[in-house]
Amino acid sequence: MNADDGEKRALVAFLAAQRASVVAIVDGLDDSALTTSVVPSGWTPLGLVEHLGWVERAWFQEVVGGEAEPHPWAGDHDPLTTPRPREAVLAFYEEQCRHSDAVIARTPLSAPTKVPRPEPLGDDLADLRGVILHLIEETARHAGHLDIARELLEGRTGLGPR
Repeated sequence: MNADDGEKRALVAFLAAQRASVVAIVDGLDDSALTTSVVPSGWTPLGLVEHLGWVERAWFQEVVGGEAEPHPWAGDHDPLTTPRPREAVLAFYEEQCRHSDAVIARTPLSAPTKVPRPEPLGDDLADLRGVILHLIEETARHAGHLDIARELLEGRTGLGPR
């Protein structure tokens, strides 16, 4: 095993833990709570989960992999809300995570992205390593948002595995 293999395993484990937190935090919310915004910006818990699916798709399939198959949901609603039911959104998120994992598995950490990212983070997101770190950050940030929404909706907190 080389150092990159150990580093990649660690990064993938941290990303997986954040993804699991997202799913655990929304688990058990009824449909009304999943589609209720508790913040002035209007996002809903289910909309945020769908957003995270699009984030996975954009960064790993498009930026790292260079392409993604067209998707029928693209651009069909306001960002951070969704007209789709829980099952469809969770399946979409899990599918995008599986695609991301496949890209990660076949790509070296130092492989440059196929689509350059603009500043201010362009240099930091120029390879798979940077993209994984960014997705850990983005997923953790939104898991925190979901945790706060869950607390406001029904008083529960700390529902993720970490």
